[in-house]
Amino acid sequence: MISLTDSQKIGMGLTGFGVFFLFFGMILFFDKALLAIGNILFVAGLSFVIGLERTFRFFFQKHKVKATSFFLGGVFVVLIGWPMVGMVLEIYGFFLLFRGFFPVAVGFIRRVPILGSLLNLPGISGFVDKVGESNNMV
Repeated sequence: MISLTDSQKIGMGLTGFGVFFLFFGMILFFDKALLAIGNILFVAGLSFVIGLERTFRFFFQKHKVKATSFFLGGVFVVLIGWPMVGMVLEIYGFFLLFRGFFPVAVGFIRRVPILGSLLNLPGISGFVDKVGESNNMV
């Protein structure tokens, strides 16, 4: 089993609550306050999980400048009160930032018994194959 430090456990909780607030904020027709809280908790939780130095190194690499600017710009736009525009920017930046992780996640999910069979359904498998391709690392 993976051993987590106390700060990593706190980070997992913060990240989980951040994702919950983001999801709940989108369900409630892009509620500004919930989305802002979710953004702050998600970024703070990520910093606790992987550490401040590694967080800065991850976000501020030269080849991730566009992705980071979209993601953090989206967070800022949500914080100033335009949740729809901010979430679109944020989601685009999130996909650009974490697209290297998607093939790993798809491979893992395909090995989970029920979810793997769902990902192999005719309409879904083509989309999942596109997302799971590892050659889109530009």
